[in-house]
Amino acid sequence: MTYSKLNLPRIPDAIAHQLETRILEGSLKPGDRLPAERELAVELGVSRPSLREAIKKLVSRELLISRHGGGTYVTDRLEATFIDPWQQLLEQHPLLQDDVLEFRYLLEASAAELAAQRATDADLRRLDEVYGRLDAAYLGDDRSAQVAADVAFHLTIAESAHNALFGHVVASVLRLLHEHVRRSLREIAVSPETGRQLMAQHLTIRDAIRSRQPAAARLAAQTHIGFVRQRLSEAAASEQRQQRSLRHFS
Repeated sequence: MTYSKLNLPRIPDAIAHQLETRILEGSLKPGDRLPAERELAVELGVSRPSLREAIKKLVSRELLISRHGGGTYVTDRLEATFIDPWQQLLEQHPLLQDDVLEFRYLLEASAAELAAQRATDADLRRLDEVYGRLDAAYLGDDRSAQVAADVAFHLTIAESAHNALFGHVVASVLRLLHEHVRRSLREIAVSPETGRQLMAQHLTIRDAIRSRQPAAARLAAQTHIGFVRQRLSEAAASEQRQQRSLRHFS
């Protein structure tokens, strides 16, 4: 009787695969520094030469970057390639704003629905934390803090969906989303009443996820993006009326 040869993975390849998994699932994020070589080798139960070979492989694929004397870090390769050309296009073509909102409508509604089904207890704690920061930001008038907290809230929901593509697609458009939220909040001119409405919408999304109601979470996310879309449309119409008025009296 003959037996087929087993194709066992080389140890460095197995280590590289495990580190890739951590990057994909988001436990290692862009900018994160890997533990010291000795510490990581002990954690993984492998030799330091095998670990070095695995890291070298991921560096060659631009998933990691090693800085001489400064450690090894996760790159933003999974994020940057997609977003770079869109940032400038959005600035030069304001009409793309509606496409961004449509994209957010589709993406964030599905992410909220999946998060309501899959969020772990740790995810829910993080969601409560980012919601608390968002609530505090809207109580103040620091627009930058509001934008950062808003983006963090929606990104946490995407990560809680536990779909590698959702997490990385949202992360890949984070810079674009950050600019879009900043532009949206500026153009909406967040009044105390608008701030209360936005926070009520965020609270509804959070509560639907916490109570494991997927359909309600999807609807809440759709309602939120629909509100932002409507307010931006109203702001654009108001700007056009002002421009016509200036031309009329010039």
